[in-house]
Amino acid sequence: MTLPSLLLALVIALLIGALFHAVRSGSGWRLLLCFGLSILGFAFGHTVGIWFGVLLFKVGGLEVGLGIIGSL
Repeated sequence: MTLPSLLLALVIALLIGALFHAVRSGSGWRLLLCFGLSILGFAFGHTVGIWFGVLLFKVGGLEVGLGIIGSL
């Protein structure tokens, strides 16, 4: 995985985590928890997509579709 695809994955995961935090609200610790779990979920979804060969929406070497599903 290249650095630009890693940065894109982090940006997408952090945006999803921030959106979830904005909808559910909470404290600063909860924001950090949302960020961490969103990053882990995105990485898990991407990894599962690569392992099983499922392509939902691929951008370069990054499986964005399953990453977003995992992040949610």
